[in-house]
Amino acid sequence: MDFGKYDYRTLRWRSRYRMTSQSMLFLLFFSHIVSGQIRYSIPEEMKKGSVIGNVASDLGIDVQRLRSGRARIVTGESIQYTELKTDKGTLVVNERIDREQLCGDVTPCSFSFDLILENPMELHHVTVEVLDLNDNSPSFHQHEMQLTIGESAALGARFVLPTANDPDVGINGLQDYNLNPNEHFILKKHLNSDGRKYAEMVLEKPLDRERYPSLSLKLIAVDGGTPQKSGTVNIDITVLDNNDNSPVFNQSVYKANVMENASKGTYIITVNASDADSGSNGLIYYSISKMQGSIDSLFEINQTTGVIFLSGQVDYEKARKYEIRVEATDQGALTDSSKVIVEVNDVNDNPPVINVMSFTSPLSEDSPSGTTIGIINVKDLDSGDNGQVNCRIEHNAPFKIKSNLRNYYTLVTDTALDRETVSAYNITVVATDAGMPPLSTKRTFHLKVSDVNDNAPGFSKGVYNGFVVENNSPGVSLLTVRAQDPDENQNARISYILEDANIGGSPVSEYVSINAETGVIHAMRSFDYEQIKQLVFVVKAQDGGSPPLSRTMQRIQSEKNILDEPDSPLEVSSLLFPD
Repeated sequence: MDFGKYDYRTLRWRSRYRMTSQSMLFLLFFSHIVSGQIRYSIPEEMKKGSVIGNVASDLGIDVQRLRSGRARIVTGESIQYTELKTDKGTLVVNERIDREQLCGDVTPCSFSFDLILENPMELHHVTVEVLDLNDNSPSFHQHEMQLTIGESAALGARFVLPTANDPDVGINGLQDYNLNPNEHFILKKHLNSDGRKYAEMVLEKPLDRERYPSLSLKLIAVDGGTPQKSGTVNIDITVLDNNDNSPVFNQSVYKANVMENASKGTYIITVNASDADSGSNGLIYYSISKMQGSIDSLFEINQTTGVIFLSGQVDYEKARKYEIRVEATDQGALTDSSKVIVEVNDVNDNPPVINVMSFTSPLSEDSPSGTTIGIINVKDLDSGDNGQVNCRIEHNAPFKIKSNLRNYYTLVTDTALDRETVSAYNITVVATDAGMPPLSTKRTFHLKVSDVNDNAPGFSKGVYNGFVVENNSPGVSLLTVRAQDPDENQNARISYILEDANIGGSPVSEYVSINAETGVIHAMRSFDYEQIKQLVFVVKAQDGGSPPLSRTMQRIQSEKNILDEPDSPLEVSSLLFPD
């Protein structure tokens, strides 16, 4: 699209209208997870803070929901090009977006990210298409080209010219080559199978060194933007005598394969050309044409044998195919060119990557089975089986993993939890691809189980007996009761309580008291064996939970006879019995 002909606000309006009118928002419900998709189109190089679109409006989400759901953008990339303004529900530009830097020559150009909300979980996929502006001029790898051509060069002889590079795409990219008018050469334009344009200079009228010992031409590359931009390379030709045959390749296209983990120096293919001339005029030298990008740094050719070998590291995830133009040049600078297509074979050299979207810890022990504790995203840069990933939980743990959306997994409880049995878990998720051999990645999550007051205190004995000598001093310790609670913190804090009762018409509290924290029972008075021979009372142990849980002791009648002797002890007994 020609941005010189459209107002940006109109462009953005059209983009948003297209999105809503074509119903590009889809909601999927998987295990209470809401999923949707939305797409925007923006020009590159927008100023930071520029509004891309109103996400809340386009997704039908209330702005308050964005805040309460802790809406956030998840990209998995080091650069976050957009920012979500939760107070307005708008998506704005956060970093400079250069389409050429982001996508190179890939069209259409876009980047995607996920918008995640919680309580309940929502996942919305957002794609932002970046439209090209004509902000780059065509440029050549070299500013000058030196040619030496024999005057006996045959009509129709071809001379490969430098290739221009324009990072822009579409109409803004490289459109045409022009050669300044001259009486000897015409320009022939070609198109590679990948859509790239290149040109050759063809001799149309014989050269005469005595008349024109040298020629100076200009090759101009132009794009189709408005205004149009161009780049130029100067071609200086020196005319020589007596070389009237050009080299000829025995194939117009060569094909080869290479593994992406191949080492430097790996053999690729051998090209071959022949020249009908004899002597030094028939000697051929091979070279790789200067191409766009870094192809000439990945491959080298032996200039005398035509053997092409690997000089850099190829990566299937970056480029699956390379197209190389090779030239055969004789001593008189006559040339022929051929094409070498190198297919890159994928190797399982990327392990899966586990990204944590959310994780909840601690988790209450009364959480029901099936409670979601975490969401993870798993990706593998390889392709085919090498990029197919399976996730599992290592060891026998009471959890399982579910796949609800592509590349997204949820961790859920598989049974009820009991903090008193296991208070914490180390959950190890293993992601394994289907390559040969397979590659795996592990991620361990530490989950703490929080306590619920689900256990009442328990006494350590069924019956407590104590003896005291009559005429004792008030305040003397009679015995100590002990209770335990397997819960923790406040839920396990025990208080001891003396239950109301009457002994001989008087409250039990006039005879004994109990320390609420230690469980120590003290005499409140001096006892007389002739008046009372046995005390039976009830103690309750109560924890600090909400609501509190407790256990009490039921009074019993002692069967032990105590002799009426001086200093005979007084028995205090009780029996533990749950309510």
